[in-house]
Amino acid sequence: MKYSKETSSLLKDAGLDVKDVGSSEAQIAFLTDRIRSLTEHVKVHKKDVHSKHGLVKLVSQRKKLLKYLRKTKLDSYEDLIKKLSIRGM
Repeated sequence: MKYSKETSSLLKDAGLDVKDVGSSEAQIAFLTDRIRSLTEHVKVHKKDVHSKHGLVKLVSQRKKLLKYLRKTKLDSYEDLIKKLSIRGM
């Protein structure tokens, strides 16, 4: 299966295998990218309540995945936090 250039570059930046799109690490990387873009959108469009709600949902989903990753693979969790430059929980 061939993935888009955005997906491939995002996974390479996170230090993950390009074909490993289903792993927790990859999902967290994808969510982080969407969260960052939505955050910029919400800063410009302050009254867009629907986007704010979606942003809160994405942050919650990423938090759950990070919690799972921390429980199962602590070293991978710490590496991913550093590579994506997000705070730990």
